[in-house]
Amino acid sequence: MHPVVRLVNRNLTISLNMGFLIWQVIFPLIYIFVAGFAYTALIHEVPFANKRLDYPAFIASGMIGFNIMNSTLVSGIIIWNDRRHGMFEQILVGPFTRAQYILSNVYTIGIIGLISAGLITAVGYPLFFKSVEFNILTIPLVVFASITGSILFGSIASIISTRLKSSEGFNVVINTVFLFFAFVSTAFYPAEGAPKALAMAFYFNPLTYLVDVVRAGIFGNFNSLVGLEMLVLACGSVILFVMATKLLSKLEL
Repeated sequence: MHPVVRLVNRNLTISLNMGFLIWQVIFPLIYIFVAGFAYTALIHEVPFANKRLDYPAFIASGMIGFNIMNSTLVSGIIIWNDRRHGMFEQILVGPFTRAQYILSNVYTIGIIGLISAGLITAVGYPLFFKSVEFNILTIPLVVFASITGSILFGSIASIISTRLKSSEGFNVVINTVFLFFAFVSTAFYPAEGAPKALAMAFYFNPLTYLVDVVRAGIFGNFNSLVGLEMLVLACGSVILFVMATKLLSKLEL
């Protein structure tokens, strides 16, 4: 078996346990079915491109991007635990290289990102099926967003895991950063109608681009703005991946 495949198998084995899968489904369900329907009394419809969506449909589609981001925490946690328990040294002493270790993490977060997107799409579909406009671009857009978003946020988690030495610092920083990404984005509410400063902050957040591309695929709204957001998402994932790779390649044993 190829070393990278062995490492990916090992990463998936320790990550995709029943607790993780339950969390990846139950946590979004709370937002989709509890917050979604509870806020319907306050938010009747949400403007999106040339149509209006009911709030449960809006938040259900947003949770696809949110869950992709949330699942990539696995990358940082794997690296952190490997360093903390001496597994990183053992892997490199064995028949594995740093490049194979890094590549296996990329494949892992890509696979988990696609799994997360599939799970939430299946769960949320009954809520947004009335508004969907599937076309030839739907699957490519969702897959593109899942892979580039996974690499981008997985790289951020990896960077954080390489720079911090205490478990308390790691947990505080990574949860604070991802909490900011989650709520200062278009995952839960649109930029239209938000205070100007907050609306501007949305577009400094890569989750906004991820969510917008996913929604464009689901609701058939591909335009030049979505194309630009795809370019930003791709460039951001490449830059952050290069940074994470350099930090991992210099990580001391």
